[in-house]
Amino acid sequence: MTNKIINTSKINYAMIYDIAIIGAGPGGADSAEFAARQGLSVVLFEKNKVGGVCLNEGCVPTKALLHSAHLYTHASQGKKYALSASNVSLDLGKLMSRKKKILKKLGAGIKLGLNNHNVKLVEAEARLQGKEGDIFNIEAGEEVYKAKHTILATGSEAFVPPIEGLADYGYWTAREALEVEELPESLIVIGAGVIGMEFVSFFSSLGVSVSVVEMQDKVLGAIDREIALEVQKAFEKKGVKFYLSTRVTGVKDGRLQAENSEGTLELEGEKILVSVGRRAITRGLGLDRLEVALSRGAVQTDSYMQTNVKGLYAIGDLTGQSMLAHTATREGVIAVKHIMGQKEEMSYQAIPGIVYCDPEVASVGQTEEELQAKGIDYIVKKVPMTMSGRFVIENEMVNGLCKILTDKAGVILGVHLVGNTSSEILVPAVMAVQDGMTLEQLSSYVFPHPTIAEILRVVAMS
Repeated sequence: MTNKIINTSKINYAMIYDIAIIGAGPGGADSAEFAARQGLSVVLFEKNKVGGVCLNEGCVPTKALLHSAHLYTHASQGKKYALSASNVSLDLGKLMSRKKKILKKLGAGIKLGLNNHNVKLVEAEARLQGKEGDIFNIEAGEEVYKAKHTILATGSEAFVPPIEGLADYGYWTAREALEVEELPESLIVIGAGVIGMEFVSFFSSLGVSVSVVEMQDKVLGAIDREIALEVQKAFEKKGVKFYLSTRVTGVKDGRLQAENSEGTLELEGEKILVSVGRRAITRGLGLDRLEVALSRGAVQTDSYMQTNVKGLYAIGDLTGQSMLAHTATREGVIAVKHIMGQKEEMSYQAIPGIVYCDPEVASVGQTEEELQAKGIDYIVKKVPMTMSGRFVIENEMVNGLCKILTDKAGVILGVHLVGNTSSEILVPAVMAVQDGMTLEQLSSYVFPHPTIAEILRVVAMS
């Protein structure tokens, strides 16, 4: 390992923290509070806003927009529910103001929680300066902080592929789409993954003409194919056009150019939203100074979230393993426990995935495609969501689907749902997959009636 010269004039020798955490997103902030509750001294660095991308540019603001869009749809279709309303409209300016108020409130809550747990919050960009023995030196602002252990939680950023002419034409990523001041008449979305489809849901609900271009042969990436097809059909009924197995080749004269097995095509859209994935943020962290191992641009870790450098951990999107806020928070707990000498390994067996579009999608465990690829024999149990009386009451003229996959012994391997409120009823399924429950064990619990959640018991007993 190369020796680095460390500027000792900035170092505060009076304090050596137990843990330094770089990045105050869901993973970093939660890890900081958890470590502090265990009696450890913690310093937390954030160069932008606490809450990270999830709170400020991702999970939370998109859900704020989608909730209002969902209410707008219900109001517009009130006749289905014996309601009559005229001149239903959505005030985009007020919606954006409400979104900002929500973010401000939640951000203040995070800061309050950190303060109540005596976490030292440093609002400055931090980078690894080096290591002296077992102590990490971290530079932030005009000072250098010392810590026995360091957790990296810097998250990810939108990846924009090098499409010819795209930069000249102008485009949105999720960040710009969340700050829209005026609805476009038409929108082309490049990428039909989770983020892309949530924006498809928002803009199409408000009357924008939406076209989706996706390289894969299905929407929603790794989501179970049958569920993904149900989502696609639902949006096609709303007028959304899908161009699957299609590759974007460029943007010229205001037209998006693409090609597929049928030839070339051109699409017109007032705006283009690029949503093809995200990549870990590693630049400027000083990883090279400690020769931290990377794989495909993400930081490599073991099952305890420790990197190849002893005492240095990485969690969340930075690892490229599972780019979800709730995964990051769990990984943070695993890292802190390992620092404390507790060897509990990170498990990705039951990581829930949610798509907050309309209709909503919820999934945990393995899909049919994954089981087929592994050569695992499985059994499919499925019923329409309309087997739940509560679902019928709240979702007029919508079927939905709940599917449970098991092995031959009835052990639950995966649960996949499409239908509104799916996200709120997935938790029992997450526990079932994590704990290796059988259908009989799941059905032995008493589910309240009438609830949508009892659809899980209905499937288990089918």
